[in-house]
Amino acid sequence: MARAAAVIPPAPLSAAGDRSGAVLARLQLMVTRKLDGLLQGDYAGLLPGPGSEAGESREYRPGDDVRRMDWPVTARTTMPHVRRTVADRELETWLAVDMSASLDFGSGRWLKRDVAVAAVAALAHLTVRGGNRIGAVVGTGGPGTMLRLPARSGRKEAQGLLRAVAGAEIRPGRSDLGALVDMLNRPPRRRGVAVVISDFLAPPQQWGRPLRKLRVRHDVLAVEVVDPRELELPDVGVLPVVDPESGELHEVQTADPGLRRRYAEAAAAQRGAIAAELRAAGAAHLRLRTDRDWLLDMVRFVAAQRHARTRGTTR
Repeated sequence: MARAAAVIPPAPLSAAGDRSGAVLARLQLMVTRKLDGLLQGDYAGLLPGPGSEAGESREYRPGDDVRRMDWPVTARTTMPHVRRTVADRELETWLAVDMSASLDFGSGRWLKRDVAVAAVAALAHLTVRGGNRIGAVVGTGGPGTMLRLPARSGRKEAQGLLRAVAGAEIRPGRSDLGALVDMLNRPPRRRGVAVVISDFLAPPQQWGRPLRKLRVRHDVLAVEVVDPRELELPDVGVLPVVDPESGELHEVQTADPGLRRRYAEAAAAQRGAIAAELRAAGAAHLRLRTDRDWLLDMVRFVAAQRHARTRGTTR
């Protein structure tokens, strides 16, 4: 449900015909200025994780990752201790970017596709500024249409990755999100950060298990892209809508309050199921909306992650 798009969507920032180097350069400049201004520090990441290099031990606190228990110190002191770790350098961040046709929709300032591309730009900036490598797998709709971009370090390489993602040609149909996520599991890599960017409209049973498998080895962030019309319908009379994945056209009588209520209830249940599946997989969850300042929401998310880490919690 909630896949219908208005017949005449607003002009996209990154539509295929208008996706120029100047537009991407302006986007990157906006990301760089805001992130550097609001996120101080030489080594900031979207998921400032604990790393894997051994550090000092401290007493266990509720919420600590039990996989980091320091058993020798615990046995010696008879008090539970966990091992602090030092942030790694030259880590890999891999993105799974779902660019299915359902992202070519937006009723706010942006299309969902624009927000997904902007999220890639912010992630690339946060990754390469620490000297780390970033790579991506991109699904563009339909079977056999997935693109793999190798992980490389450096701003020039990150800009090339962003151009490749923004320039991906969307095809009819929906990408298999489960298969897209599973591409990050093959081949096996040392611990790093994995980010899945999607509207997650595919059934949770399709992508939940691959996401849990990914979480075993990596820190996982799920970036959910949402448009307000996917949550509730406005009262605008007869509204012509089209499914961007199938091209099927419908007319919806939005003046019916019962229809609007049922739509909102079904949308809330759908988003609740998505959030529950992400929690079960152990993934951090960031929701970006097309009608909000997505960059500010991302900064707040990073700040919350940092605060949780300094208090010794895992999330």
